[in-house]
Amino acid sequence: MTNASEPLEGAPLIAPSSVSHPLYEPVVEACRTVYDPEIPVNIYELGLIYTVDISSENDVKIIMTLTAPGCPVAGEMPGWIVDAISPVDGVKSVDVELIWEPPWGMDMMSDEARLELGFM
Repeated sequence: MTNASEPLEGAPLIAPSSVSHPLYEPVVEACRTVYDPEIPVNIYELGLIYTVDISSENDVKIIMTLTAPGCPVAGEMPGWIVDAISPVDGVKSVDVELIWEPPWGMDMMSDEARLELGFM
């Protein structure tokens, strides 16, 4: 399993997540409330979130991908994430960047997601 704090093997370097920031866990929990409407697993456990970067001023930048470039909610998902994270106490602003490299693969799902989808 890969998570947002580990670089993806053979992939371009993606900034590490701000795992030591006090807002990291609340922001991740907020990400876990957002679901891809076609898959009954949250976007964090699906491995769609590559980076959770939180500045010293509490500005949050999410770097993420989607399961496929033609995903029908590609235009909406970043807004859903902003809406989920913005109410987290202490968050100043939220910016979501969609990237396509490295491409998402099923190997990026957490064990929880694999279990939920019957892949374990």
